[in-house]
Amino acid sequence: MPARHSPWTFAPPPERAHAVPESPTPGQAPVPPKRHVLSGGRRRGRAGKMFLLPLPAAGRVVVRRLGVKRFWARGLAAADMTKGLVLGIYTKDKEDDVPQFTSAGENFDKLVSGKLREILNISGPPLKAGKTRTFYGLHEDFPSVVVVGLGRKAAGVDDQENWHEGKENIRAAIAAGCRQVQDLEISSVEVDPCGDAQAAAEGAVLGLYEYDDLKQKKKVIVSAKLHGSGDQEAWQKGVLFASGQNLARHLMETPANEMTPTKFARIIEKNLRSASGKTEVHIRPKSWIEEQEMGSFLSVAKGSEEPPVFLEIHYRGSPNASEAPLVFVGKGITFDSGGISIKPSANMDLMRADMGGAATICSAIVSAAKLNLPINIIGLAPLCENMPSGRANKPGDVVKAKNGKTIQVDNTDAEGRLILADALCYAHTFNPKVIINAATLTGAMDIALGSGATGVFTNSSWLWNKLFEASIETGDRVWRMPLFEHYTRQVVDCQLADVNNIGKYRSAGACTAAAFLKEFVTHPKWAHLDIAGVMTNKDEIPYLRKGMTGRPTRTLIEFLLQFSQNNA
Repeated sequence: MPARHSPWTFAPPPERAHAVPESPTPGQAPVPPKRHVLSGGRRRGRAGKMFLLPLPAAGRVVVRRLGVKRFWARGLAAADMTKGLVLGIYTKDKEDDVPQFTSAGENFDKLVSGKLREILNISGPPLKAGKTRTFYGLHEDFPSVVVVGLGRKAAGVDDQENWHEGKENIRAAIAAGCRQVQDLEISSVEVDPCGDAQAAAEGAVLGLYEYDDLKQKKKVIVSAKLHGSGDQEAWQKGVLFASGQNLARHLMETPANEMTPTKFARIIEKNLRSASGKTEVHIRPKSWIEEQEMGSFLSVAKGSEEPPVFLEIHYRGSPNASEAPLVFVGKGITFDSGGISIKPSANMDLMRADMGGAATICSAIVSAAKLNLPINIIGLAPLCENMPSGRANKPGDVVKAKNGKTIQVDNTDAEGRLILADALCYAHTFNPKVIINAATLTGAMDIALGSGATGVFTNSSWLWNKLFEASIETGDRVWRMPLFEHYTRQVVDCQLADVNNIGKYRSAGACTAAAFLKEFVTHPKWAHLDIAGVMTNKDEIPYLRKGMTGRPTRTLIEFLLQFSQNNA
């Protein structure tokens, strides 16, 4: 959610951003209220000039311009408000007398002769993690300075939370600070690396993103860059990771009439070709799908006027072109009405993002190509709509998958597993090292884990550990779920066919869906990621605005990066 002006925030709303008039009448100085006045030195020429900063219930405080560069002599004209600065401060440790700035914060405070610390101290209680305060006029190069709370300086991996607390604090704090700058309609911001330039970049890029492509009034586009001479390589890596997730967010957020199967495929083709020359894209039409005997996929697609597409993308980063690839498979339902088993109308609009699996795996591969990883990767995305019509699947229909197994379709709203079944069969033809599929597959997954983590069902403990390790780094968590034979029995106990597309009982829907997919997998290293619970964000992830999340794109990128390093 966008950062709001809390009672302890120094920044006023944009429409009344400055208490000092931009052009005071000659000879008239602002008349300060008779309240708290900071004492201090004077500068020659305009000694004693004051500016006002909004405060909480204590009222306004008049702050003298003490030893600050000759900035207020010009006033705060709009032309000056072109650049912001976000700096971090830690919570006070037991042995510290006062909260400690980051290195960049300390350097800036010295540059302005300690005025940042002085004003921060009288502005309210110490900043908690993720909270912000904004100050004006401290330095002519940075008309607006946002100080953000980073939490504990020593924060590391939290075994209870299964993430790196310090990295998450940085992402959240930097996102909040950058949004403050954006709310002031400032188009450029420099960001304190806060000891982890990658996490800072991710916070900035993820926090500033908002889908407003179809609105006439758009938010100011803010360009974020690293402040000082920090780790530019880590910063650029963070920008790349976050941009990959933002690509997935864009694909998922776009309305279904603007993101058809064909349009989705074209966008990925454009992004992948611009990412690397080591790529290949095949946008397979309906005739090819028919040749492949993907009857399960076609049974879903036939209900819609939009033609289906089977997107196949290749990234060949390995020096050995014939090296076995990793294969990612993503569910690509660009709109899911439920078909004949139609969904309730409430929140059906969210089903524009039912292609989140395809969006995340394709975006991860685009990012891997930009990173020039020395591995081969293939992405497969069956793309179609699930709509009711005279040609649509009917409850009780039986269809045949690519591997010859027959499927009884007792619920047409359990369509994601039908299109994935054929895609998983096709994935085996590449003799891959690993198969990972992602899908917004079941509402039951949302009930089980909510937005806390992606559910992972896998037949490989090795693969689970790799995904788990990657998720700790990114903060986009995963949690292992069971693939017991107990659930398999509930989908193979079928009256008319080899397997049923829903479980025998109402309970454990996410588990029976995974058990269904397992019927189309023979590879010993396979993982199914059910991302239904992490599809949207209300306010749970502070560095993501409300809407589609693009999760777990960064975890998939990190998994690919670590895999390439361990298999070099």
